[in-house]
Amino acid sequence: MALPQTTPRFDVDSYLVWEETQAERHEYLVGEVFAISGGSDAHYTILGNLFVGFRAELSGTPCRPFVSGMKVRIETADAVLYPDVFVTCDSRDKAREAAPAKAHPVLIAEVLSDSTAAYDRGRKFEIYQKIPELQEYLLIEQDRQHADLFRKSEAGLWVLHPAGAGDTIELTSVGLRLPLADLYADVDIDTAA
Repeated sequence: MALPQTTPRFDVDSYLVWEETQAERHEYLVGEVFAISGGSDAHYTILGNLFVGFRAELSGTPCRPFVSGMKVRIETADAVLYPDVFVTCDSRDKAREAAPAKAHPVLIAEVLSDSTAAYDRGRKFEIYQKIPELQEYLLIEQDRQHADLFRKSEAGLWVLHPAGAGDTIELTSVGLRLPLADLYADVDIDTAA
């Protein structure tokens, strides 16, 4: 009797070595890898606008923004994920051993799409919550001017702060205020989805 075929499983260090040789990006979760799809024009425009805003405002501070090609390693969840944009202010993330994946972000942002919204709001957020330094999680919609900011309270609870057209997002983790309209610069909402 033949044994069922199993998907090869990685440990996190093997995954990190393997991932460097891949043409496409893959996220790692408890020994399994999952391919990541690309995004739309609106997705990448919003992502770029957010990164540029962070880069301009955080230059000269201990905080550094990273865009979707950099990984975040969550040891307590045995996971390595690719956030759209994140900010780390931790000196440990500047060390040479942190080059393949950062581990101490204070802020993570995801641009939602129809195919990723449920995962970003659910399981991925659950995994990110295992990062002790994480203070804010920003979810940005691409088909309308709306963002949901989840901020960790002093009691450790995640509190929702929604923002709509005309609002400014207050990012206390990095001391920034971003007008929501700036994130949607050059995005045609009618064709964003």
